[in-house]
Amino acid sequence: MMYQQINQLNRQHQPKKRATVIRYEENADQSPKVLAQATGAAAQQLVEQAQQRDIPVEENMVLLNHLLDLDLGEQVPPQLYAVIAEVLLFIQEIEKEEGDHSLGDSTTTKSIVTERSDG
Repeated sequence: MMYQQINQLNRQHQPKKRATVIRYEENADQSPKVLAQATGAAAQQLVEQAQQRDIPVEENMVLLNHLLDLDLGEQVPPQLYAVIAEVLLFIQEIEKEEGDHSLGDSTTTKSIVTERSDG
């Protein structure tokens, strides 16, 4: 609990652009994991690389703040499952509209980048 308060205080002094990457493997018996976290120019590069690779990018400040409190490689806690499920459903709807059904493929590994620009 204390580390979350310290992280929140640190975020007030960090660059405005922040991003995290989570990965979810449908067939694996694990919850999503945090793969990367970045701030400032590194966060911008993370978002740009995700967009180049057609990895969905979601701007969700609440989710981002919670994910930034986690360590790299740490599994996302069950309290965030509902938010992540909403993001995955939203992505699935977009892919259906575009004719890309990869999200419905049960062997697919999904990565999502959450980002926030505070300026």
